Amino acid sequence: MSFIVTGANLTIHDVVAVARHGKKVELHPDAVNRINKCREMLERKIDAHEIMYGVNTGIGEFSEVVLNDDQVKDFQKYLVYNHAAGIGDAMPLEHVRGAMLGRINVHAHGNSGCRIQITQTLVDMLNKGVTPFVCQKGSVGASGDLAPMSQIALLMMGEGKAFYEGELLEGNEAMKRAGIPVPGLMARDGLATINGSNVLTAMSAIFLVDADHLMKQAEIAAAMSLEALKANMKPYAPRIHEVRGFKGAMRSAAAINALVGGGDLYEGKVKSKVQDAYSMRSTPQVIGAAHDALAWARSQVEIELNGVGDNPIFFPDENLQLSGANFQGSPVSLPMDMAGIAVTMVCVLSERRMNRLNNPALSVGLPAFLTKGAGMFSGLMLSQYTADMQIVEQRILSAPASIQSIPAAADQEDFVSMGMNTALKNNQILDNAYGIIGIELMAAAQALDFREYTFGKGTTKAHDVIRRHVDFLEIDRPLYNDHNAMKALVKSCEILDEVEKITGCLSKIGH
Repeated sequence: MSFIVTGANLTIHDVVAVARHGKKVELHPDAVNRINKCREMLERKIDAHEIMYGVNTGIGEFSEVVLNDDQVKDFQKYLVYNHAAGIGDAMPLEHVRGAMLGRINVHAHGNSGCRIQITQTLVDMLNKGVTPFVCQKGSVGASGDLAPMSQIALLMMGEGKAFYEGELLEGNEAMKRAGIPVPGLMARDGLATINGSNVLTAMSAIFLVDADHLMKQAEIAAAMSLEALKANMKPYAPRIHEVRGFKGAMRSAAAINALVGGGDLYEGKVKSKVQDAYSMRSTPQVIGAAHDALAWARSQVEIELNGVGDNPIFFPDENLQLSGANFQGSPVSLPMDMAGIAVTMVCVLSERRMNRLNNPALSVGLPAFLTKGAGMFSGLMLSQYTADMQIVEQRILSAPASIQSIPAAADQEDFVSMGMNTALKNNQILDNAYGIIGIELMAAAQALDFREYTFGKGTTKAHDVIRRHVDFLEIDRPLYNDHNAMKALVKSCEILDEVEKITGCLSKIGH
């Protein structure tokens, strides 16, 4: 079944379904009518020589330059040429596809002024697998993601390059092979294709889905470590979190209780301390705060996904066009800076638990560095180094981009969101997080193998899945293979999928 684009109700999960998994899309008939109605109004205004920014004027510092009729016809082409100014390697295809979906959803409101052929061409490209080659870097996250979106717009003229059936082809050839007519660009069409923060928003939507999966696996790792460290589970009692009131903490405590449920520790059969260290005791509060930050970021991203990011904006019912700054990426870049920080914070906590597993002074009877042959063997000593290095990189990347504006366009565009930098660094933070959480999971599995009591149903299943990919460390061996295997395992969500078959969805437990 296709995803019906209406201009409303597009979620981060819909973006992943289309961008990553290839779900087909279709314009709702009402959206088609709105697009056509808006275009008719625009053409009447063009015929009447009404001055409209980006239609019959230049843009940016040249917004006061009025174009003549002949210039209006060619302006959109040169606009796209000039702004296709990115740099770097190809952006992941799912990010480009997500941006195309977001732009289609903007057009569906009927406020953008482009021809229906432009929107339908984007739909056809998604459905037939023509994905423009887009450089990873170049957008400052205001006036829209102009550089990357312009590389998409080049395909509207049969130019640029695109991936099709695994090949990178010239744009015209890709469109020809897919059987998609090239619509060309007429008045307004180019700017209506590029003038929104659709790339950084699509990247953020995909990140948020993946980050939520990571948080659940951080809770699985925490539960395994808690069982291995003989934690006092009273701090996970629902009433503690209910009286404070944070939804994320209530969610996290419930998930961890579900994971250790059925085990001796949860049943009170294992002796524990009266009070544990913060890294064991405050996990629900910390991961819970991350859940809450991601929830706010999701709310902002989904508003943007379903809003009109354009300039100017056309209101056909009022025969009105208004210029503003709805392309500004700050409403997304600010919460997404926090989202990246949230992931880093959870990883810092993970490393502290992993440290306790390794340290014989803190591990409640586990062998030093989780090896039977201390001295001759070093066990998981160097795994902590690897985690630490990645955390330092995450901390560097967690500096907010949303305050890093550099003025451009002769100070006409004197504040920009730098939201693309936020999206790019968040993906690096998340990539490191897979490795860090993977190392805690590996260490926790190793630690549980030294214990002789019954573990929770969720943690037992997680341990079983880990052992399919990484063997118990009997004697020292090169660990890079294990680290990479665990990183890939976390990214794949195999542990999460298997555990949730037993426990139910960890985000819905207790709700």
